[in-house]
Amino acid sequence: MQTWNKIKSWPLFLPVLALILVMAVNIIHDAATGINPLSFFEISLRDTTTNGTILYGRIIDVINRGSEVAILAIGMTLVVSASAGTDISVGSVMSLCASFMCMTLAGYGVSSTTTLARPLIVGLLAAVLMGVVCGAFNGTLVAHLSIQPMVATLILYSAARAIGLLVCNDLIVYVRNPSFAFIGAFLGPIPTPIIITAVCIIVVSIVLRKTALGMYIQSVGINAKASRIAGLNSKLLIFLAYTLCGVFASIAGIVASSRITSADSNNIGLYLEMDAILSVALGGNSLGGGKFNLSGSIIGAYTIQAITTTLYALGVSSIQAPVYKAIIVIIIVVIEAPPFKAFIRKHSAAGKGVRA
Repeated sequence: MQTWNKIKSWPLFLPVLALILVMAVNIIHDAATGINPLSFFEISLRDTTTNGTILYGRIIDVINRGSEVAILAIGMTLVVSASAGTDISVGSVMSLCASFMCMTLAGYGVSSTTTLARPLIVGLLAAVLMGVVCGAFNGTLVAHLSIQPMVATLILYSAARAIGLLVCNDLIVYVRNPSFAFIGAFLGPIPTPIIITAVCIIVVSIVLRKTALGMYIQSVGINAKASRIAGLNSKLLIFLAYTLCGVFASIAGIVASSRITSADSNNIGLYLEMDAILSVALGGNSLGGGKFNLSGSIIGAYTIQAITTTLYALGVSSIQAPVYKAIIVIIIVVIEAPPFKAFIRKHSAAGKGVRA
């Protein structure tokens, strides 16, 4: 019993359990359809005509396709922890950054090109700069004007895609250049988005571990007024969290745009804000701010992608998939609700009393 209590108190218990359940559904589905139940875990090398020899397998596909959500989850975790609110604009900011980058690389008014009008690094920096501007805009509204996070980020949630269309002159800009496509393709046998995501996670983890930034952000999220009295600049920390969230949204936009070698303002990042928020919640982090676990958010992100992949395998359409994700959000919110936790503790204690 003590061992079980220790397991339940493990911070990553909920995200790991959710991931195991999703994998179990895949195993059961494969077995029921006559497929090898272990095929979900199989990884092999496959020769392709465009990318050479690459890693192939459903696990690789989940990790690769979940890269954008994992990158967004990093920024969303910091925002939720610092401000006890969510940034619902990250999907739209992804789209805007991708549009601005492709317009920079192709030239304004150009709908398709195979040659870059400007060096690739200029386009990448343009996307990141746009992400910084968007994140700073949200951070200013929340930190300095004390507007509720959801209301503040609703502005760019509604406007960013339209701005992206204006930037691209109402066109889907195609940049079919090998150096640009490489970002969303493969580095040797490994998908490049996986490497980019790993670098983002490692860099943020090192910064949070080697500096006091993580502790400061958590302190502000727990009690901004007390943190300010203790000498912390709570407004600056909240502003920084939203700015970083914008930066990670731009990186996710770069990856998403490179995958399709174009800027599709209407579809890049669509519904990913919900996936990012769900990743944070599924990772065992409280949406009420304060203490956070970045590892949990990353596991949550890949769990969300595994759920998406599983839904498609079960025949659920992309239009219907958000409904099932919404049900999962409801379940998680209920499980994390203080009254529900108190109810569970009460009945657990009552059960122990009866056995005694």
